[in-house]
Amino acid sequence: MTIESIDDPADARLADYRDLTDVALRRASEPAAGLYMAESAKVLGRALAAGHEPRSVLTARRWLPDVERLLAGRGDVPVYLVADDVAEAVTGYAVHRGMLAAMHRPALPAVSAVLRDARTVLVLEDIVDHTNVGAAFRAAAGLGADAVLVTPRCADPLYRRSVRVSMGTVFQVPWTRLPEWTSGEHEGASDLLREAGFHLAAMALSDDAVALDAFAARRPERVAFALGAEGDGLGRRALAAADTVVTIPMAGGVDSLNVASAAAVALWALRHPPAA
Repeated sequence: MTIESIDDPADARLADYRDLTDVALRRASEPAAGLYMAESAKVLGRALAAGHEPRSVLTARRWLPDVERLLAGRGDVPVYLVADDVAEAVTGYAVHRGMLAAMHRPALPAVSAVLRDARTVLVLEDIVDHTNVGAAFRAAAGLGADAVLVTPRCADPLYRRSVRVSMGTVFQVPWTRLPEWTSGEHEGASDLLREAGFHLAAMALSDDAVALDAFAARRPERVAFALGAEGDGLGRRALAAADTVVTIPMAGGVDSLNVASAAAVALWALRHPPAA
């Protein structure tokens, strides 16, 4: 660990941390640079425990003992000490969670590797809100999903807000990206799920949908629960690929739940099926 004090927000060493509030910029540059951001000691600790490697850490002097503990034995990682106003000038927001770490992004595993030992899987289709992606991962970790699969246009689970909302659980739940649903020259998402023996359950409003409690009472051995984008729900191709359409019975004139809440309810139901 190398400690470097910096008092100039324009210092080139802080380039990885600059303008983190610009979502469009981070979508374009963070994956291309092979980096993601871990924010707070808890999140950094979970990233390190998952085997991820830090490129550098940005922190204030008062948090240095926590950084030293986390980075013990990890070689010559630069730690940039900055005042609070410098951190805010660089990132564009008040950094109040102790630290930010620029982490090297690991290569995503193959879909087959993620599914090999899984029994219950969440599939997130085209969810563009990073908060919802992070909350869905937290539900997956807390309610027993074995893996999460995300479609090509789904928001990045390793985007800073996703990681923070998930409380770092994006590092403990195996995940990867699916191809498109439809088959073509290459295998589509539905092909990969079926080859692995998964029953694809699509969460949607439909006249022929099965109530969640009834589905959970007779759940297949291996289930992939697909949930769709905010507002529009699952797309046509996902619904066409589904083996069963499932719905959560609602009351009070409400037709559906937020996608992360729906994921939590579905996973809880699969773990607590009603008596036959």
